[in-house]
Amino acid sequence: MTKTKQKKRFIDYFLNFLEKGGNALPHPATLFALFAVSVLLLSAVGYWLNWQVNHPATGETISAVNLLSKEGLERILDQMVANFTSFAPLGIVLVAMLGIGIAETSGLIGAFIRLLVLSAPKSILTFVVVFSGILSNAASDIGYVLLIPLAGIIFQAMGRHPFVGMAAAFAGVSGGFSANLIIGTIDPLLAGLSQEAAHIIDPAYEINPTANYYFMVVSTFLIAFLGTWITEKIIQPRFGTYDGDVKQEAIEPLNKQEKKGLRWSLLLMGSWVAIILVGLLPSDGILRGPDGSLINSPVMKGIISFLFLIAGSMGIVYGAITGKFKNDGDVANGMAQSLKTLAHYIVLVFFAAQFVAFFKWSNLGVILAISGAEVLVDANLGVIPLMLLFIILAAFVNMLMGSASAKWAIMAPIFVPIFMLLGYSPELSQAVYRIGDSVTNVVSPMMSFFALIIAYFQKYDKNAGMGTIISTMIPYSILFFVGWSILLILWITLGLPLGPGAGLYYELPASFGQ
Repeated sequence: MTKTKQKKRFIDYFLNFLEKGGNALPHPATLFALFAVSVLLLSAVGYWLNWQVNHPATGETISAVNLLSKEGLERILDQMVANFTSFAPLGIVLVAMLGIGIAETSGLIGAFIRLLVLSAPKSILTFVVVFSGILSNAASDIGYVLLIPLAGIIFQAMGRHPFVGMAAAFAGVSGGFSANLIIGTIDPLLAGLSQEAAHIIDPAYEINPTANYYFMVVSTFLIAFLGTWITEKIIQPRFGTYDGDVKQEAIEPLNKQEKKGLRWSLLLMGSWVAIILVGLLPSDGILRGPDGSLINSPVMKGIISFLFLIAGSMGIVYGAITGKFKNDGDVANGMAQSLKTLAHYIVLVFFAAQFVAFFKWSNLGVILAISGAEVLVDANLGVIPLMLLFIILAAFVNMLMGSASAKWAIMAPIFVPIFMLLGYSPELSQAVYRIGDSVTNVVSPMMSFFALIIAYFQKYDKNAGMGTIISTMIPYSILFFVGWSILLILWITLGLPLGPGAGLYYELPASFGQ
């Protein structure tokens, strides 16, 4: 790792030890390949030992599936290519990078960075990066593909280590995944799953997408301030300044032609925004969802497509005005150049996709989740200890499964009815799950974009690996867990509503059991 020498603290020794241990592991691609093989072997062991659980909601018996059987091997060979090509982050990253590549090679992104560095107060930059990361969650995956690498470039341009900027952005985007000031795409997904689970006990119970809104708004500022403090007090002192091979972006005032290109690019972006608003604001707008909502609109679902179109068109305009792009071949070369930087990521994704698919097919994740749920319920604790244990369980399950909605689809039918029977509202169960689902995102190899984060770090240090990411992000994971748990305790103690009409407790209907 490239960084200046400074007086080390105990936490630096600990994190450096963690990093060395993690990086001593094989190459991330090899590691995911070994994980995939391990799942195959474990699936066979689980099948032979008859590992199984009963789903508390459906009564269905879920057994370990032997992937080393004839059927399992046929499925592996038949779907190996599909596992790779259908791995959700792959297409998102490739499409986004095509548009960003145009903007980057045209010089547009560099101009924005220079403008930002020359005008933004350095004292609040870290807070702005973390806060922006949290807010980016409302727009699907844009934070992963745009904000995190951009934060590295900005921090390096300001004479700080790019790892520090990317860590701050990653903490906001991923560690603060459940927090936001506006309702995002994940809110209706989780609310729908929670409502279906609540109907097991109370068929009339309704849960709105705003079920956790008050709690998540307060959480946004908590995570932003915590993330800023961790970055400045723990991460920055550890890395110091960067003196690696990647050249720092030049911080020079924009010349006349660059200012003109930037103005026209911003005018184009304003036009795009106007088009989107015209399609969204009317109740019958062309860009509204089939149900007339904003959440299910093509804009929210196709945010990466819009990113490609907006970034690409702005880059073309800027490049044409500044003379960087002289013909269509220059634009195509810019797109190709951006994809070259993803070569290592694509290799890693191939093996990561197989591992994720094998783990899902084997049912091992479901078995572990349900088994953990049974232990938690048997503990028979009060509301605060019970919810804290639920956070820990959700955080642990998050290390085994990537998708927030997929995990909640498994856990909601288990925990929501149980907690309702204990007198706690489905909205509280959902809020507690969201805390646990967020805090370990930044250290979970199962998080869909984890491989991409490794690729970002390797841009500045080719020796960076999984150990680098985990050792850098674990302070965020630990302190986010502590801070969010304290907020939850205060919230429950004060009896505050979690969202509009969403209380903490639940009373069984008088007709229940009749």
